[in-house]
Amino acid sequence: MVLPSGFALPSLPYLAVVAAAVLAVGWLLVREAPPVTDRTVLAFAPWMVLGSTLYVCFQLDLYPDTVAPFFGSPTVYATTFTVAGATWLAARRTARPLLATAALGGVLAVFPTAAAVGYGLAHDTLTLAWPLSAVVAAAVIGHVAWWVVEQLRPDDVAAVGGAGALAVFAHVLDGTSTAVGVDVLGFGEQTPLSAAIMHAAAELPTASVIGVGWLFVLVKTALGAAVVLLLAEYVREDPVEGNLLLAVVAAVGLGPGAHNVLLFIAANPAGF
Repeated sequence: MVLPSGFALPSLPYLAVVAAAVLAVGWLLVREAPPVTDRTVLAFAPWMVLGSTLYVCFQLDLYPDTVAPFFGSPTVYATTFTVAGATWLAARRTARPLLATAALGGVLAVFPTAAAVGYGLAHDTLTLAWPLSAVVAAAVIGHVAWWVVEQLRPDDVAAVGGAGALAVFAHVLDGTSTAVGVDVLGFGEQTPLSAAIMHAAAELPTASVIGVGWLFVLVKTALGAAVVLLLAEYVREDPVEGNLLLAVVAAVGLGPGAHNVLLFIAANPAGF
């Protein structure tokens, strides 16, 4: 298996609606061809978080049955793309399109986040300290990693800008949140490739002392920085496609990371 657990497509009617919406919004975006810069990638960071928070609510069974299939995995990311893309198109008619896009994404993310926290309060499973410590650790490690990259490859850092920094932080957050979930909170790893890294770490002498998550943090940090640097030349040659790829790289780190943090906050049976 290479797909994470919980990966399942909805029934055909839901799939048809989502596919049609994605194609329609995608076609409008291609026709309008808005500029894509590192600031554009940063503006969509709240939407990456939104998709993850919506999926957490799906896992917590908080949606009515009639709409729940739109928020399963991987459909939730197509649903989020549709709304985010439509928002971007509409925001381009305003004076500050990227600010408007980011602001709406941030506001929308508040609602599923609040619903998940409410679930934790209602079921006495709310856990704050350890999940939030993963965010703090990611901020520190991500900052140090980005500083090292700046010292080694300043020209590449200038090319990728804030989008590159976001991508590195995103993958560090995925690493630290996964480490906390596995080593401290007792959650299992849903992605087979990540689980394989954990298994490798479990075979090392350090497993009984510092756990297994440290290796995943190290791999994710190095991988995030390496991919960003590899994309720097592409960004210089084709800013639109290069920054779109950086957005994808950021999303596949920030999405799982934000998902882990909120799920651990809302649904840890032990509480803290």
